[in-house]
Amino acid sequence: MKALAIAATGMNAQQTNLEVIANNIANINTTGYKRARAEFSDLLYQTERAQGVPNRGNEAIVPEGAIIGLGVKTAAVRNLHLQGQLTQTGNSFDLALVGRGWFQIEAPDGTVLYTRSGAFNTNADGQLVTLDGYAVTPGIVVPQDATEITVNRSGQVFATVDGEQQELGQLTLATFVNEAGLEPLGENLFRETEASGDATIGVPDEAGVGYIQQNYLEASNVDPVKEITDLISAQRAYEMNSKIIQAADEMARVVSQNLR
Repeated sequence: MKALAIAATGMNAQQTNLEVIANNIANINTTGYKRARAEFSDLLYQTERAQGVPNRGNEAIVPEGAIIGLGVKTAAVRNLHLQGQLTQTGNSFDLALVGRGWFQIEAPDGTVLYTRSGAFNTNADGQLVTLDGYAVTPGIVVPQDATEITVNRSGQVFATVDGEQQELGQLTLATFVNEAGLEPLGENLFRETEASGDATIGVPDEAGVGYIQQNYLEASNVDPVKEITDLISAQRAYEMNSKIIQAADEMARVVSQNLR
């Protein structure tokens, strides 16, 4: 009975949906996190009777066929790169992005990764790094005797040393044609893929590139109300698929008992 297998695919799909929702809720307070959404597509169809072909007597064309779907599958888990709200921190090394763009981070193996989380700090050498110690590129080194750090909206970094303001460098941002094609790696980091396209490097606050807001962090864009609504919907869909399996099993039991 096909209904058993079809309903099983539906339960698997809703289980995936539930896992995505659970991850969104778990990261509701993760800086720069972008909520994900499970996307589904129907499986192959089994043709019992084709449409648009002559009938048995070759007297007319069959207007409608009998094509039965075989279930559902997970097509993608899409990250929705929408702007999160800004949270004021008062920390001069906290940088929020408003609009398009990604900070560039150098991984330990030398590859360039990307993040929306601007919770930065300095290491023992004064280099601007992430909370995991990965260097921000282009490299910014803060003097030990700096008394004030200023980052304007166009990414220029200044430090006040001995009462004089010095420019330490220029932060740049990366943009992508297809941000949904970036590969999430965890630790708020993403990697460029063929689907995302090559990174385009630009200066903040220029055309097509967002700007930097110092002393702020971009919060997660997860909406708790929407996640709870999606959670209830996924639960109901899972229950309905389980009811189909129960009904199909009872129907099969009736058939088997009548054949005895």
